[in-house]
Amino acid sequence: MIKDITIGQYFIGDSVLHRMDARMKIVLVIAYIVSVFLCKNFWSLGLMVAFSAICILISKIPFKMVLKSLRPIVIIVLITSILNLFYVRGGTALVDWHFIHITTKGVYTAIFMSVRIISLVAISSLLTYTTTPTALTDALERLMAPLKLFKVPVSTLAMMMTLALRFIPTLVEEIERITNAQKARGADISNGGFIDRIKALIPIIVPLFISAIRRAYELADAMDCRCYTGGPGRTRMKQMKLNSRDFVSAAAVAIFIAAVVLLNIRFGAVLA
Repeated sequence: MIKDITIGQYFIGDSVLHRMDARMKIVLVIAYIVSVFLCKNFWSLGLMVAFSAICILISKIPFKMVLKSLRPIVIIVLITSILNLFYVRGGTALVDWHFIHITTKGVYTAIFMSVRIISLVAISSLLTYTTTPTALTDALERLMAPLKLFKVPVSTLAMMMTLALRFIPTLVEEIERITNAQKARGADISNGGFIDRIKALIPIIVPLFISAIRRAYELADAMDCRCYTGGPGRTRMKQMKLNSRDFVSAAAVAIFIAAVVLLNIRFGAVLA
């Protein structure tokens, strides 16, 4: 399960999404997240799924890689669906037996929440799949520039957020390496009761923290050696510039959101 985490990875490519301005991609992802929660019936929900599939095809990211990024959230989706299925009341009763009460609204809510979570993770993953950490840092710093008026260290925040994303794959590889090393020494990690498994994680967590702290010090030394300060005076090798593809993408997302709203008005809301 750990090795299936692909958040923060960048995949080299030459698709339209790869060539888009990172600032526009972040803004459009936020707009998409908002539109996901605007879907109130199955028509708008189907449109959202179709739009997500088109984005994945345009990105030229292997579909199996997108599915791999969804594996870690399978348990979350299942738990969310079950909770909504049994605890949401309203609509026509489908099952009413002792403590089990399932209604049409509960079924609809479970479906909508599951599809929404999957779509959110899939499209959010495309942002890191098609954007380099450097471009992502510059984009976040540019977008948060107005916060400088309130004395907020924008460059530091942008760097922290990007480094956090960047080191997720590295930490995942480190966990895998430490786990294999402990298994080679005879550690039994996958068997035993719940308490035994928790205790078996200690020989993994401790070396992981030590390795993470060591990497943090090495990164800080490397940034100091390169005289990185961030903020005022920092120059960039690649300048960001909006192109026609960015405006076309923004128009496509705007049309998509408008279509979702119109479908909600035309067919009504399944979820109140």
